[in-house]
Amino acid sequence: MWRRALWVALVVNVTMFLAEIGAGLAAGSTSLQADSLDFLGDAANYAISLTVTGMALTWRARAALLKGMGLFALGLWVMGATALHAYFGVLPKAEVMGVVGAIALLANGAVAVMLYRFRGGDANMRSVWICSRNDAIGNAAVLLAAGGVFGTGTGWPDVMVASIMAALALSGGWQIIRHSLSELRDEPRLPVRTGGSLSRRS
Repeated sequence: MWRRALWVALVVNVTMFLAEIGAGLAAGSTSLQADSLDFLGDAANYAISLTVTGMALTWRARAALLKGMGLFALGLWVMGATALHAYFGVLPKAEVMGVVGAIALLANGAVAVMLYRFRGGDANMRSVWICSRNDAIGNAAVLLAAGGVFGTGTGWPDVMVASIMAALALSGGWQIIRHSLSELRDEPRLPVRTGGSLSRRS
């Protein structure tokens, strides 16, 4: 059940990344571009999770740590891109933002509901849930940004939403990092044989 859910989530995220990155670049929307990179990051996360499923807790925690670091780095990238768009005063196309944002919300909402049952699992499972939850929240925010851009005729709503999405990425990445480090600290060390006697691996 877990692996099947991951495969479905992986296919959805790869498809939406391709759709959103093209639409984001065409519309000049920072929030759409940020959301598309979030889809790409999640697709990589799901691929890693599929690889480590069934492995020891230590390996799953390490995979979660890698994902958390990637999500945190993504948040930093979005912050920088948003600052550039704010400086140059880019005006995105609200209509494209609205249509693509709605499709992305439906896709991510379905994935988040599917993964909801796994949110209380280990760090690896929890990291997948956090990524899906953040995606759905980000999609809803893109819709708000589209309405704001359409109503005000400025790019500031897009910049504000992109900033919020960056903050979500930073927060989610930190949660995943903290949880995975906690599991790595709590994981009992395996005994190893040295010179005929057993000792604890440090």
